Order: sequence, then structure tokens, then C-alpha cells
Amino acid sequence: MENNQWFRTYLFIWAGQFVSMISSYSVHFAVIIWISLKHQSAEVLALAGIAGLLPQAIIGPFAGVFIDRWDRKLVMILADAFIALCTFVMTFIMNDGDPNLMLVYFLLGCRSVGNAFHAPAMQAVAPLIVPERELLRVSGINQMLQSFSGIAGPALGTLAITYFPISQVLYLDIIGALVAIISLFFVSIPHLKREKTNTSFSSVINELKEGMQAVYHNKGLSFLFLFAMIVTFFIMPVAILFPLLTTGHYAGGKWEMGLIEIIWGVGMLIGGSVLGIMRIKTSKIILINAMHIIIGLTFTFSGFFPGSWFLGFGILTAFGGVALSIFSAAFMTILQEEVAPDKLGRVFSLYFSMAVLPSIVGLLFTGSIAESVGVPYAFIISGILVSLVGVVSFFVPSLMKLGKRN
Repeated sequence: MENNQWFRTYLFIWAGQFVSMISSYSVHFAVIIWISLKHQSAEVLALAGIAGLLPQAIIGPFAGVFIDRWDRKLVMILADAFIALCTFVMTFIMNDGDPNLMLVYFLLGCRSVGNAFHAPAMQAVAPLIVPERELLRVSGINQMLQSFSGIAGPALGTLAITYFPISQVLYLDIIGALVAIISLFFVSIPHLKREKTNTSFSSVINELKEGMQAVYHNKGLSFLFLFAMIVTFFIMPVAILFPLLTTGHYAGGKWEMGLIEIIWGVGMLIGGSVLGIMRIKTSKIILINAMHIIIGLTFTFSGFFPGSWFLGFGILTAFGGVALSIFSAAFMTILQEEVAPDKLGRVFSLYFSMAVLPSIVGLLFTGSIAESVGVPYAFIISGILVSLVGVVSFFVPSLMKLGKRN
């Protein structure tokens, strides 16, 4: 594609996804505030996290097979529509002042099924539109949009949950999904032509194996996946405790929780802006390893600082946002460069599943971790382990060779 064509196409995609992300962030954070203040329970937060992750992790690899078979634009439209439908049903469930948590978990799980198709399809679209030399910058801009959403979303969510019941706040997510769907109708996304595929179970399994082999036969990618799984396993059970760290250790309330989320978004905005505006010459894998170390250090010191150091906690949160933004953009770009476009849906789905499954195991122990060692010590232990993964990564030769083609 000519530069003006691919950029114009992506502008429409970005516009719709931007509105959708802001609404999703705001609703997600409003739900977190509602659960945190209503139940004051690490276990309830953990179960909500598991409900939102487990279905995506289980069906993700199989979803990737069909993402590579089907029109990815249509996949994104249908996934957004299904997520909006689930949220619409939630409005009725949450209309009750004391809704059945099992129903809430179930609907969060249904939304997770939609995300199992939407997230990998979105990532697999970029190489079909964007010139390879621009992939890292586009990933940086994607992180900028997520960052703006991370800033505006929690602020909007906090404001909404302050003045409106949770059942009404959920409508923001529905509106955002509709905008994203409409924007996709105005773009043309290339559809990879494939020979007629067999719809049998054995055929699906064979195509799933092809996606696994694309990673397994690339030793560097195998280590990249392994370390990403380890880091997610250590981070996820603790990251979900951020609201409790803010309200418990740092004696904050709903506005402090919102402020921390906004600061995290500002950090991600800075990281995405650097990648989106500048042409970074540093090896992408060096960026990934370094960001693991930085994220680990921010977790460690967030738990180490005394409760009166809320300002320091906010500064660390900003650095964590910068690091995560750069890591995510570099990681996604490496996959887009190293994997053939016709296998990207499967590989991204595999990554999302492989990274999430270990974290779900960790989430099962979130409540006991918080009660046995305390939330601050959970952050310290998790941060140290994540930083160690980043250090070890520098000593794996096959991993260090990744991302050096550009």
C-alpha cells in the first residue's frame, strides 16, 4: 500500500478503537471501584480477574485458528458486537443493588470469549496494512492511544461511579463498542486468500500445531514466550491488588485509586509517544529485557515505601507505565516481524493464552497471599522476581538475536 493509503486506513481504525478503549477502561475501572468498595476482599477481586481471563486463555488458541481462516475485519466487528451484548445484559444484573456475584463472574467470562477473538485479530491486522519499517512506530502509537484511554478512562469511570449507579455506567462500554464497529465499516482490510479449509476437529488441531511450530522452531521466540509467561505469572496476582495497596497501605479512597490509574496512563502515554515519534535504534529485545527490570523495580519499591509516601508511589507508578508501554510495543513488533502473516492470529492467540494461564494459577492464591504475607510484601517479592527474569534474559544468546533485522 502507498503510505497515504495505509495511514488513512489506520486512522479510521485508531479513531474507533480509541473511543472503544476509553469507554472500556472507564467501565472496567468503575467495576473495580464498585467491587473494591463494596466487598473489600482480595478474593473477590481475584475471582473477578479469573472470570475475565480464564475463558480467553482456554479458547484463545482455537480462536486463533479461525482468525487466520476468516476475514479479520469481520472477526473484530462480531467480537465487539458480542462484548457489547454481554455488557448490555450486565446492565440488568447490576441494576440490583446487591447482584449475584456468580452472574457477574459469568458475564465477565462471556466478555472474555469476545476478547479471545478481538485482541489477536487486532494485532494480526497491522502487518496486512502497515509497511514493516513502520511497525514499531505504529505499535508505539497504539500504546499512546491505550495511554490516553488509561488517563481519561479511570477519570471518567471514577466520575461516573460517583454520580451514577454501576448499571448505568455500563452503557459507556456499549456506546464505545458501537463506535468501533461503525469505524470498521469505512476501512478495507486485506483478507489473506487461503485454500478451502477443512472444518473437522482434526484440521483445526493441525492448524493449531502449525501456530505452535512457528514459535517452537524459532528458539528465540520460544524463550521470549517462556519469559513472558513467567513475568505474567509473578505480576498478575499482585497487579490486581493495586486498589487494595492504594486504599490499605497508602490510606487512599476512590479518588486516589483513580489518580493512580491516571498516573499509570500518563506513564504509558510517555512511553508510547517516544516510540511513535522517534525512530528507536536500540534492539527491541534489549528494550524488552530492560523494561522487565524496571517494572520489577517499580513493584518492589511500591511495596517497600512507607504508607505516607503516596507521592513516591505515584512516581513509581508512572515509571511502571512507561516501561509497560515500551515492552508491549516492542514485544508485539517482534512477533509481527518474525511470524508469517497467515499464522499471526494463531501465534498471538497462543501468546495471550500462554501468558494468561499461569497467571490464573497465581490469581487463585491472591487472597491467601494478601492475607499471609500482606499486600506490600506481595509487591516486593513479585517485583524482585520479575527484575531477575529481566537480568537472566540478557544471557540467552538466541533471545538476544531477535528483532535485529531492522
